[in-house]
Amino acid sequence: MKIIDIKTYIVGVPPPHHGGLNWVFLKLVTDEGIEGWGELPYFAIGREHLATDLVKHMAQKFVLGKDPFNIEKIWESLYKAVHPWQHPGTLTGLAMGGIEMACWDIIGKELKQPVYKLLGGKYRDKIRTYTYIYDWDPKDPESAGRAATKLAEQGFTAFKIECLPPISPQPREISLKELQYADKVFRSIREWVGYECDVALGTHGQFNTHSAIRLAKVLEKYDLLWFEEPVPPENVDEMARVAQHTSIPIATGERLSTKWEFRLLLEKQAAQIIQLDIGINGILESKKIAGMAEAYYAQIAPHLYSGPVSAAASVQLDATCPNFLIQEGIETWGGFWSELLEKPFKWEKGYIILSDEPGLGIGRVKEEVLDKYPPYDALQMLRKREEERRKRETAGD
Repeated sequence: MKIIDIKTYIVGVPPPHHGGLNWVFLKLVTDEGIEGWGELPYFAIGREHLATDLVKHMAQKFVLGKDPFNIEKIWESLYKAVHPWQHPGTLTGLAMGGIEMACWDIIGKELKQPVYKLLGGKYRDKIRTYTYIYDWDPKDPESAGRAATKLAEQGFTAFKIECLPPISPQPREISLKELQYADKVFRSIREWVGYECDVALGTHGQFNTHSAIRLAKVLEKYDLLWFEEPVPPENVDEMARVAQHTSIPIATGERLSTKWEFRLLLEKQAAQIIQLDIGINGILESKKIAGMAEAYYAQIAPHLYSGPVSAAASVQLDATCPNFLIQEGIETWGGFWSELLEKPFKWEKGYIILSDEPGLGIGRVKEEVLDKYPPYDALQMLRKREEERRKRETAGD
């Protein structure tokens, strides 16, 4: 079997599924007519066309004519695609992850087995998921508790909230007023849902070290599932410093790629929850990273800010890892996600029910649906978001 063709797709995502963003998909086709699907995660935002051009270039040079079963060899050739001694950049990583994902889909379909069976077999029958708390009013901390209650009633056992949005400059100090505000938000959640559900604090590496420690001390009494990216991930020593000063588990990893970057994170004991992104690393590399984490008694909670193909790949990995904790998702994995897929996900009371369908378990992505949603002007959207951010900062002053 050989890969003979690659096609790419950029689709504009309708609200509420990351409305205003574009998802980037790719399809590999073999000489036996088997199709495998992959996806590039949201890190390509504003560079979608550049990313698809790169995917096509790398595929033509290193993938077409190759046997999709040779995952290790294909991944290695893509990793060294730019230069034998040069670390691949973000876009290269996205291309690697998407192509590798599609190869696994082909392999599973050829063998008529779900990918999880090819990664060691399933460790669990259902995958625990969480979502952001979306439906709340940041001007009213009490509304966070009401919104959390609605999610709990749907069956969620965990959710995440970002109560202190990123503002410049970063990393920054947290004001006393903000500390009191964060306390009100989490107090409201605990008062409404009690301790029946886990709740995590989401941030994007926006605080300096001492502010992150102060915030953690304020929130420890609410028994959080994790404190995500308390400081920028570039300085692992400072993240480790935060971890040493709080009982809240530190979570990070969505911006990291390959086993080499995660090795340092684990050795420095900077995080106990690893949020690897399958779309950047690929399925097999993610499995290796999860195995490394297992040796440090760390758990994985894969990052997901993409569409249903990356989600499907994440589920295949989640099913096999003993140290899996929880999977990020967007609400109940329905709506546009289901509309795109030949075989949609089955979500029940906070869990994805594992499918025994071959490959990634989703059949195919419906190309006829993709054509209905042309891509947005992502750069224009980013400029609009930047203007809104500046207005928030001005209002805060």
